[in-house]
Amino acid sequence: MTSVLSEAPEWMAVASTPPRRIAVRRRAGKGTPILWVGGFRSDMMSTKALTLDALAARLGHPMIRFDYAAHGESPGRFEEMTLSDWLFDTLTVIDTLGDTPPVIVGSSMGGWITLLAMRERHRSGKAPPKALVLIAPAVDFTEELMWKAFPDSVKQKILEEGVYHQPSAYGEPYSITKKFIEDGRNHLMFGAPITPHAPVHILQGMKDPDVPVAHMQRLLDHMPEADVGVSYVKEGDHRLSRPEDLEFLERVVERML
Repeated sequence: MTSVLSEAPEWMAVASTPPRRIAVRRRAGKGTPILWVGGFRSDMMSTKALTLDALAARLGHPMIRFDYAAHGESPGRFEEMTLSDWLFDTLTVIDTLGDTPPVIVGSSMGGWITLLAMRERHRSGKAPPKALVLIAPAVDFTEELMWKAFPDSVKQKILEEGVYHQPSAYGEPYSITKKFIEDGRNHLMFGAPITPHAPVHILQGMKDPDVPVAHMQRLLDHMPEADVGVSYVKEGDHRLSRPEDLEFLERVVERML
């Protein structure tokens, strides 16, 4: 669900090749910032993002949300983008937050990107966040939930034609490109221990058809040394956007602040 825009975004330059810009919205405040990292084909005007923005306003905390390249208000051709591009967008935004460690909320693909960003920042000697809240984290989804699940006919179409337009229950078909799948293989995390470098709380709908409970549990198996809490939402689907889901998300994030 997308709300009517209430204000124009600011534009952040991303030092990519070629250079691009992404749309960002900031809320001023004091204390721990909240950073929203969205999902595949989602945007910063989603129900969960706006709920957290309202939470930040109520508590007086800073909040930043942004649209990846070719998402929402950020320009670009979706078919030309990869996970590497969106990871770079995320790292660029995190670098603007200054010295106060944020609580980062990553949803679906944003959960994977958040963990990748934490790994990259640790390798670069940069400060960890205060905490992570991951909503149905879709770690390695390009391989585990897309490529391995595709029938041979779809795999052949991607390999031969370079793109497959996957039907979606949430709107227009998704363009899944060969470039996107191959780039995802450069970022796979399963198969080695995952260290988030911060406390983590995961929210998982037990009726999620897109990122099943078993997939999230594989992530847990790869974080044996991490400080991780999990909340299972009994009737929750992938979006976790019912009023009761949003209220629970608010409570979790407020507790992590």
